[in-house]
Amino acid sequence: MFQVRIHGRGGQGVVTAAELLSLAAFQEGRHAQAFPSFGSERTGAPVVSFCRIDDREIRTREPVSEPDALIVQDPTLLHQVDVFGGLRPDGYVLINSVRSFDELGLGEWVGGFRHERLLTVPASDLAREHLGQARPSAALLGGLAALTGIVSLESLKRAIRDRFPGRLAEGNSAAAEACFAFVAEEMEAVAHA
Repeated sequence: MFQVRIHGRGGQGVVTAAELLSLAAFQEGRHAQAFPSFGSERTGAPVVSFCRIDDREIRTREPVSEPDALIVQDPTLLHQVDVFGGLRPDGYVLINSVRSFDELGLGEWVGGFRHERLLTVPASDLAREHLGQARPSAALLGGLAALTGIVSLESLKRAIRDRFPGRLAEGNSAAAEACFAFVAEEMEAVAHA
């Protein structure tokens, strides 16, 4: 089973991100579940959502405490909430930021993890460019697809088109594709370093 935990703030599409990821997995014939956890139900409050993907039926319903992958949609949470709690040493991390792990104050933390699985990506910038607003969810899912291969970009884009109408679907799909390409290029650079 592959488990993903997504951290962000209310109104950033954290819950929608988990739903889209599960829909993409369903379209590939796999089992998936997505659900949120709210602390305070107001815009701007910390929100966590979870997604599990497996080839077999998923029976567990508790929150993901040991994720295989983390997505951090809002870097202001990095030093406010234990976003990295339970992350496995071979886990994947995507942080929505134009700053590096060192610049985010995480330089020492990354020492115990596989560097090629830890990336910061300009997801808000890519969303703004393709969607006209800084809603990073779909872009980050495109990045996750490139980083982990847990779902294909095509399945993700189909899930986006099923969830959103017209221009929203096209903008989110384009942002996901752009972040997928960004992450693929970063991974290639790390491999050749």
